[in-house]
Amino acid sequence: MPFALYALAVATFAIGTTEFVVVGLIPDIARDLSVSIPTAGLLVSLYALSITLGTPVFSALTGTLPRRELAIGLMMVFTACNLAAAAAPGYTGLLLSRIVMAVAHGVFFGVGAACATSLVAKSRSGSAIAVMMGGLTVAMVIGVPLGSWVGQLFGWRTPFLIIAGLGMVAVLGLVWLLPRDISDRPAVSLAVQLSILGHRRLAAMYLLTAIGFGSSFVVFTFLSPLLTDVSGASKPAVNIALLLFGAATFVGNLAGGRLSDAVGTRGAMMLLLCGLIVSFAAIPWAIHDETAAFAVIAVWGIFAFAIPPVMQAGVLATAKQVAPDALATASGINIAAFNLGISSGSFVGGQLVKGPGLLATPYASIAMALVAFLIASIALRRRSTALDDNAVQVHSRSGPRHSQEGSP
Repeated sequence: MPFALYALAVATFAIGTTEFVVVGLIPDIARDLSVSIPTAGLLVSLYALSITLGTPVFSALTGTLPRRELAIGLMMVFTACNLAAAAAPGYTGLLLSRIVMAVAHGVFFGVGAACATSLVAKSRSGSAIAVMMGGLTVAMVIGVPLGSWVGQLFGWRTPFLIIAGLGMVAVLGLVWLLPRDISDRPAVSLAVQLSILGHRRLAAMYLLTAIGFGSSFVVFTFLSPLLTDVSGASKPAVNIALLLFGAATFVGNLAGGRLSDAVGTRGAMMLLLCGLIVSFAAIPWAIHDETAAFAVIAVWGIFAFAIPPVMQAGVLATAKQVAPDALATASGINIAAFNLGISSGSFVGGQLVKGPGLLATPYASIAMALVAFLIASIALRRRSTALDDNAVQVHSRSGPRHSQEGSP
């Protein structure tokens, strides 16, 4: 694989770490900046919401810019925002820096995927994206728990400084290694992106992605105070829990792809959501014992992060039939749906912490997972009818196709 792919992987490692490192630092940030725990939790939910809302708009606005220069510029913005977060004098400055870095995060993933596939032969494009996205997996396994540990030892600002350093390494790597003649993908207008949402099956999948994946973040966002305040766990124990969860996400990512191949999107999601419901139901009684809590966290992480590969595969399979000229856009909207789920789950969790308390969060997660299960069982049933007329609308916006593959 070209060395430029590893520069992209360093970038995704830094991005993945900065998104979730605050989960382990929420109590420290709240105490230092004199805000409540739910208010500090908005640093997670509004970050994800900014990705959801900002990515399609700014991807369309920057669609005509050269990919190489855009990727480098986005990482420079990301790096500057982490420096601003580290130096933020108060909560508002920290939140604003997180919002801007989130938009850069979302657009970079789309641009980075385009760059990655342009670096290799078409037959190896999947492997190229896997190398790039490997940085995100490593961030969940190592970056987030390590960043949380460093923040607890040296202050919550320190991880942002370290991530800014990683961002600069990524910038230098991209400047040095990305070819100047890297090919670009054709721009896709915002109108085409929104028209994809008109296809009923894809819309159901996006809704399932948001609710099913988001159910975990009702609890995960407030995992640190849940462990310290309810379990009585120490701060080092919180880092161990995050490490366990990160390792579980790696296992879940691999298992989800195989499960999807074996039983399809609908069957895989129904199985995974059942596992999530059982995991969430176990949290209220397991949380009072540190060992039991760690065991549940590990199992929960596997089920939660088996969802992304299942849903990405399902969305791409459907998009190949209804919008073959906009596969990247269909996949990008699903990424936005994941982040909408993170944002919604974190927000719901914050409202519960304000009211009933931390122990109410698993029950909301169960409710969201049950809704997702109903969507999977009803909306994703195999159809005997032809594809929606909406598919034609997406086709027409993309223009006529002339390929050897024929009509889907």
